[in-house]
Amino acid sequence: MIEDGRWAIKASQTVEYEVVETTDLLNPDNPQLASLPGQLEGTGSRLIILDQAIEGLCGRKVRRYFSLRGIPVEYLTLPTGDEHKTLDNVLRVTSRLNALGTSRLSTPPIAIGGGVVQDTVGMAASLYRRGIPYIRVPTTLLGQIDGSVSAKNGVNYEGHRNRLGTFTPPPRTLIDRAFLSTLPERQVSSGLAEALKLALVKDPQLFAVLEKYGASLVAERLQDSSPETSTEQPGRTTMHRAIAGMAEELQKNLWETDLQRIVDYGHTFSPLIEMKALPELLHGEAVAMDCVFSAILANQRELLSGTDLLRIINTVEAIGLRPSHPLFTDEQVLTLALEETMRHRNNQQIITLLDGIGRTIFVNDLTQSEISAAASRMRNLIGSEIT
Repeated sequence: MIEDGRWAIKASQTVEYEVVETTDLLNPDNPQLASLPGQLEGTGSRLIILDQAIEGLCGRKVRRYFSLRGIPVEYLTLPTGDEHKTLDNVLRVTSRLNALGTSRLSTPPIAIGGGVVQDTVGMAASLYRRGIPYIRVPTTLLGQIDGSVSAKNGVNYEGHRNRLGTFTPPPRTLIDRAFLSTLPERQVSSGLAEALKLALVKDPQLFAVLEKYGASLVAERLQDSSPETSTEQPGRTTMHRAIAGMAEELQKNLWETDLQRIVDYGHTFSPLIEMKALPELLHGEAVAMDCVFSAILANQRELLSGTDLLRIINTVEAIGLRPSHPLFTDEQVLTLALEETMRHRNNQQIITLLDGIGRTIFVNDLTQSEISAAASRMRNLIGSEIT
């Protein structure tokens, strides 16, 4: 007690969670999927949540795995697509957890699928009994290289991306690159946008891999299946460097108390534009366009050379993404997007700009004329006419 009628309470909590790379995860001889995090022991039934895509591709293998291992489970399938990342689906998960009698610690649910199911289950777990552990098994590239490390989850609300959410990392995330082999190329390209983001802000070596092997990474789904890629292993390198880079950045600022985050590159203008374009644009597609737009802003300030800007645009196209979209040419939409993001950044711009590939600065003085000029150049890129 400090003085009459006033108390100060201070507490701290150590947060530890792991990302585990494995192979052949759905082989019943592999114990990883059945293992409980930490030293937990449990005999009750567990809820396995799949998204529709994984249900169709791997549902039988998942059921065979738990059946042969004699583990009591029940299943829930959720729809895919960002438009289904809703509070209603969070409540669907919590209702099933309740019906199953999920315990506080010893029967953690398992989420198997893309980012939508991961965010939905993560938020449900953070709310149920004020927070229970869960296991994350991301099956998309975006989920494996970006979401796998994050402590965040959330759902879209009233037209805003991830407006409701919590910081609740699962104790374990299991990564099996083989899941990527079944992805459509568009999903792989979308996921590579987050790797590109990390490369641009802090890892020139990763950028060189994407620049050289972009088309192969997409075609081979990061499986390193051709003679050239099996030797150089750009898929493995991309995966490892992206996860390591993201982990390094998040570990020192997990709760985002410091709003100057280089990993927000590509996420200044894209959130609102992505929501306006749903379901036309995937998350990574909007992020890649934001990366290009922000690179143009840096070029206009003579922070980024024209040569490096061209390399970035060419690499975006090499990994199968469009560098621009009509909404990125609309000055009014871009201004609104920045205003919306500023509210999330305590009414500051805190825009990450490239100071060359692999280096960044933060700016708070972006002007309307700069946005207008960059929007005009983005208009030229819609037809891939690089200027």
